Amino acid sequence: MIQVKEFVDTDSSYAEKKANEFLATLKDDQVINICYGSIMKANASGAANQRSTILVVYKHAEP
Repeated sequence: MIQVKEFVDTDSSYAEKKANEFLATLKDDQVINICYGSIMKANASGAANQRSTILVVYKHAEP
């Protein structure tokens, strides 16, 4: 079964760290594709923050 897992930056965690932790649990032949995107988002004070999203497309291991 093909699945997609999304990792999004938050104020307390980074998408990259969570995606890498997840990828470490997969075998190389399970990974189909990895997509990355980022946007600049203004916070309440008007300063810009970068927000990243990572999508991992992978084959779910059958039991």
